[in-house]
Amino acid sequence: MSQTIATDDKSLCVLKAASQVFLEHGFNAATTDMIQQAAGVSKATLYSRYPKKEALFAAVIEYQCSRFTRRVQQIEVTPGNIRKVLLEIGRTYLSLLLSYESLALFRVVVAVADKFPHLARTFYTSGPGTMTKVLAAHLEKAANAGEIDVQVIGLEAAATLFTGMLRGEAQLIALTHPESQASEAQIDQWVNQAVTTFLRAYGNADIA
Repeated sequence: MSQTIATDDKSLCVLKAASQVFLEHGFNAATTDMIQQAAGVSKATLYSRYPKKEALFAAVIEYQCSRFTRRVQQIEVTPGNIRKVLLEIGRTYLSLLLSYESLALFRVVVAVADKFPHLARTFYTSGPGTMTKVLAAHLEKAANAGEIDVQVIGLEAAATLFTGMLRGEAQLIALTHPESQASEAQIDQWVNQAVTTFLRAYGNADIA
């Protein structure tokens, strides 16, 4: 992760304010004056840490993505309980993915991807790319315990397939129906479908 992540209280204050402004107004409409006022810091403080708006948005991307991935990383994986673990991972991941912050960040990143491809790359590396590595580490523990066998495709590919099954319809509906909000029952249905399908493909016979 780059050095744009907050390392002091004022930087964190700026990042929180910038997150609010960027997610509410989008990259183009957001201004450094708006962020400075929301953060309650001087222009000198803002520019000494983030001299350009692009650098500040890159920091916001990393900050928001790190918050999401940390939640999944903290899930404990214990041998003999892979279905329960995957269900917990799935619910946590999908709830975060469908949150206002996550959907708003995705929309803003996609909107500027053509003009600022490096920002889109930052999002992919810090968000989906890091999440794949976190999940792959969880799956490795299950593979070592003999609960799953993903040798034919590899750990990271298996992690990508699992998150893809979780994300697919759920994120598409959320993005195209911004007025709607998935219920807990709908989230559970999506998660159960993904976990069942994954374990039928890669779990041992007793678990799948």
